[in-house]
Amino acid sequence: MTAADTGRVRQPRGRAPARSTHIRATIGRTAAALGQWLRRPLTSLHLILGVFGLLTLFGLVMVLSASSVESFTADGSSYSVFTRQLMFCVPGLLLFWAGLRISPRTLRALAPAALIAGAVALVAVLLVGDVRNGSRSWFVMGSFSVQPSEAVKVALTVWGAHVLVARRAVMHRWKYALSPIVPVAVVLLTLLVLQPDLGMTVSLGIVLIALLFFAGAPMRLMLALTVGALGGAVVLALSASYRLSRISAFLSPESVDPLKAGFQSNQALYSLADGGLFGVGLGQGRAKWSYLPNAHNDFIFAIIGEELGFLGAFAVLALFATLAYTGLRIAFRNTDPWLKLVVATSTTWLVAQAAINISYVVGLLPVTGLQLPLISSGGTSLVVTMFVFGILANAARHEPEAIAALKQHGQGRVARLLRLPLPLPYRAPAARRPTEWGGVR
Repeated sequence: MTAADTGRVRQPRGRAPARSTHIRATIGRTAAALGQWLRRPLTSLHLILGVFGLLTLFGLVMVLSASSVESFTADGSSYSVFTRQLMFCVPGLLLFWAGLRISPRTLRALAPAALIAGAVALVAVLLVGDVRNGSRSWFVMGSFSVQPSEAVKVALTVWGAHVLVARRAVMHRWKYALSPIVPVAVVLLTLLVLQPDLGMTVSLGIVLIALLFFAGAPMRLMLALTVGALGGAVVLALSASYRLSRISAFLSPESVDPLKAGFQSNQALYSLADGGLFGVGLGQGRAKWSYLPNAHNDFIFAIIGEELGFLGAFAVLALFATLAYTGLRIAFRNTDPWLKLVVATSTTWLVAQAAINISYVVGLLPVTGLQLPLISSGGTSLVVTMFVFGILANAARHEPEAIAALKQHGQGRVARLLRLPLPLPYRAPAARRPTEWGGVR
């Protein structure tokens, strides 16, 4: 029997191996091109600017979609929440430009004053602040509100890095690793607990742990602080009924009333399940029609999953994964130890905050009230996060290879338009002995 008798056409034997070889060659060329691009001196800057732009634009679109129903119900316009978010972008972009333009030396010099101002603001908000959702955390000015605890995270980061870098040669000694950064952080955390704001307390705790870890604190100290932080979290969870109900809803969903403690979490899971692979379409979600509270804020990731499906949710995860890679890349490629520590810590708390938010939306953690950076609705969070991205972009320009490239080839048209100064190489100061409270002498 021949091939013609069976109706089948015999393929040449060499075609399949040739196709496989072509695919491998294409993958190899793509990997080589990617590796070559990653070795370019300004790649870190381009990556951080790309992540910043995509997260900002994506966040504005999703805030508009997720808040349209609540905005119309409350204000008679579907654009009221979106308009406020867009207005906060103006000071946010100005602070992004300031963070991109300021010299690391100047920013480091301002660190102690920033920390003092942040501590004073936390005390003042306890006295004259506005209570929202059971927490006295906001200063209210007309239709706008400001949450000072967001800026305190940045203040602790730049000041903590200033203290720890000055004593990096003696970080193996617990006395220098703990004092004064841990007592100062405990005071700030106590002020946050008094508000009370559990989410921001967790976020500030992440800043403290990241600072000590990247500064090279002993692992036994890190383990002790981690155990202490977990113990403190348990105490805080048991000290308030609403926090205890969240823990109970997470650990034993069947034992709580699904219309009370577990309502938000259940509705978020329903939204994600409705989205499937491609989603129901941008603006077509049903959860925001009073089914999912805080749809445009803490639980905006559920709306992303419902309207844009798994692909949209995966895009958010990919952007934050790129942020993690780029931030650590910038930190490791810099020669300024203070800038390295600031960038590594800032990247850690941004990515960790996003991971916690996404985890409690999908049911992996109890609800803590942390926002999704640059995506959730929230003016103060948006402005502060934009400033942090400006610092990250500034640090990318201060990579040694980037400094050499900018000096040799000059700055682009956009940099000249923004009046960005040429970054200067890092010069190590003369060695000085650390004092008891973080200065040098």
